[in-house]
Amino acid sequence: MSIGDWFKARESRKYTKMPHPADTPDLPDGVWSKCAQCKRIIYQGELVKDLYVCRHCGHHVELTAAQRIDMLADPGSFSEVDAGLTAADPLGFTATKPYVESVASARSDSDLAEAIVTGRASIDGHPVVIGAMDFRFIGASMGSVVGEKVARAFELAIAERRAVVLATASGGARMQEGMLSLMQMAKTAAARERFAREGLPYVALLTHPTMGGVTASFAGLSDIAYAEPGALVGFAGPRVIEQTIRQKLPKGFQRAEFMMRHGMVDDVVSRHVLRERVALTLGYLMTASVSAGEGS
Repeated sequence: MSIGDWFKARESRKYTKMPHPADTPDLPDGVWSKCAQCKRIIYQGELVKDLYVCRHCGHHVELTAAQRIDMLADPGSFSEVDAGLTAADPLGFTATKPYVESVASARSDSDLAEAIVTGRASIDGHPVVIGAMDFRFIGASMGSVVGEKVARAFELAIAERRAVVLATASGGARMQEGMLSLMQMAKTAAARERFAREGLPYVALLTHPTMGGVTASFAGLSDIAYAEPGALVGFAGPRVIEQTIRQKLPKGFQRAEFMMRHGMVDDVVSRHVLRERVALTLGYLMTASVSAGEGS
């Protein structure tokens, strides 16, 4: 049989499509979800109850910035700051489409002004400035606005003697803004350094994925770094590194568990206990910072 005849025979076969729960016409949209890792079908209500962690394989589904903040902050304690900051187009950048269109599309899809949300909150009663990045907004890339909001978060925390808790998820620098995007690495690192001099704690929550200039700046400069299971954390991606060094990388390279074994992450913490762990950490570090301030 020729290859052409094989394809014709294949196309003429009759297949019976088995009904799937998610395809049942009388079920509304959003009732079922498929796990990206184990491919099991999960009832949406169970997924929400489990904090968007697959009960079959433990896969941590990516969260929006609002979901992340709701999961960590005390109920009703969050108050957003710098919500009006929006991106400009300093280069008049155009690739497959103009940068202004990419930003407008991201705002429409995510209902956010930018790729990070910051504000005041409390976690188990501890006053914090909290921030969460949202990968839906141009891959949560760090442009001028993201860098400015992170820097302002540290400055606000200094002024009000609060801890800083930042949940990161980013593909890296926003290259549509050219050199201005790369300058945010230095700006956020400098703001973090000023904050460190005040003796106040900074806890980073590294979620999937945290890459590029975000890892190389404020995400990698925390006092305590927790990562969610399976999160990809690094600078350049594994494929880029393999092509550069022409060597096969170890299994699980740059995953949270690998990074913890090699000292880049303090602990890998399941979402089910993450809030309690952060609260416990703040309890220790805030007490120490208050004691240090009284001693001086």
